[in-house]
Amino acid sequence: MTDFHVYDTTLRDGAQQEGLNLSVPDKLAIAGYLDQLGFGFVEGGWPGANPKDTEFFRRAATELRLQHAVLAAFGSTRRAGTEAAQDPQVLALVESGAPVVTLVAKSSPRHVVEALHTTLEENLAMVRDTVSFLVAQGRRVFVDAEHFFDSYVQDPAYPVQVVQEAFAAGAEVVALCDTNGGMLPPQVFRAVTELRAVTDGILGAHCHNDTGCAVANTLAAVDAGATHVQGTVNGYGERTGNADLVTVVANLQLKQGREVVDPAALAQALHLSHAVSEVTNIPPVGRQPYVGASAFAHKAGLHASALKVHPDLYQHTDPALVGNSMRTLVSDMAGRASIELKATELGYDLTHDRELAARTVKRVKDLEQDGWTFDAADASFELLLREEVTGEPLQYFATESWRIITDSGDGREALSEATVKLRAAGRRVVATGEGNGPVNALDHALREALADAYPELAGFELTDFRVRILDASHGTDATTRVLIETSDESSSWQTVGVAPNIVHASWTALVDSFSYGLLKRGVQPRP
Repeated sequence: MTDFHVYDTTLRDGAQQEGLNLSVPDKLAIAGYLDQLGFGFVEGGWPGANPKDTEFFRRAATELRLQHAVLAAFGSTRRAGTEAAQDPQVLALVESGAPVVTLVAKSSPRHVVEALHTTLEENLAMVRDTVSFLVAQGRRVFVDAEHFFDSYVQDPAYPVQVVQEAFAAGAEVVALCDTNGGMLPPQVFRAVTELRAVTDGILGAHCHNDTGCAVANTLAAVDAGATHVQGTVNGYGERTGNADLVTVVANLQLKQGREVVDPAALAQALHLSHAVSEVTNIPPVGRQPYVGASAFAHKAGLHASALKVHPDLYQHTDPALVGNSMRTLVSDMAGRASIELKATELGYDLTHDRELAARTVKRVKDLEQDGWTFDAADASFELLLREEVTGEPLQYFATESWRIITDSGDGREALSEATVKLRAAGRRVVATGEGNGPVNALDHALREALADAYPELAGFELTDFRVRILDASHGTDATTRVLIETSDESSSWQTVGVAPNIVHASWTALVDSFSYGLLKRGVQPRP
């Protein structure tokens, strides 16, 4: 919608998240993903503040081909006691070539006096002069009124004056910032409602998540008359992050009927959210609204029974609208309906075989009683289900034995050596592998043993390894559960193993991992 702005600040405000460090190529790649999401504005950074952001805008001029978004440069009002036309950081905003410039302006008297060390009158002049100068340079100017809500709660007179000065000088938008993230929705709604009554300019919301209300506060501002929303993909940002813009847009579009982005773009939300996660190297949050892996995952047997009747009985919206899908989790809470739904997901129809479904439910519950878990190990469950359906386990090789030797000494790192003996593709194989730990050594040895029989294993990579002690009161004699995540060039899968011996549990999960990967590739066992 041209009269409603979706403004992304992942590349600037989101990049302030602890542990997140983006290179210029990273920022260019993410900008492309944000454009595909259909956002109207992408804030690229603060040119002149650091070489990386200056370089980004230089390269963006020739390398970015944005189809939907307009590039924005972020900066500050001029320094106290200078002229905007003489301020190097203001001139850097012009030199960036960005058609939109977003200025952060102080709207809190305390921050003006204690942080800027100037007067309230001079701060108003800084806003007025910088906005009017940039407008004269042909730029669309947005103003972020920093600490607006905190200041408004204490005394609304000055923050309102800052907003009015910005509009009078030619600002197109003034975004009201909950910079400290301490507001609650009623406070935001009241402030925007009262401000809306004294100005007809475009008001926006820029909310942080320190109270867990960033998305709710953004929606409250929209309800009160704001038509410009700012946030970051996946809620990246300093401290607890910014408003998650994917959640904001999905709520506006799917719950309030505002078509703020193309529905086809929203249908790519999961894919593009995860694509950004790949670039930032921050794993996706499974419980993230709409696009998290668990957003439409159902575990309770009661839920599954209802979902068989109709999915929307326990789902607030169609997951396909954001590119997600429904999942059924298998656990000790599962009933026959859960097993049937999960089997359908995996391509097995159990609806007409109640005995098979009941047998599978019992086996799952018995295994979970012993410490197994399948809600986080879909691949192991599919192998179990396939065994129940076919009446025999999927066996790509026959294990004769395996053993581990770990050698260390003073001043030397421990090195593990694994020996695996097995039969595959009609012959007996003995292979040895070394690693920095017993599981790593087993992985190498098993790959070596199966390399000729199953060369497809070369495309598999172990990407995660998690250990849980199930009965810690037994100390070192406790039962151990191991979860392994494996991936190839197109997907990933999780397998589980349980045993008193951690290496034995790891071996079980590792064998399942390789077996499932070969099954998904359509590889037939070579006895």
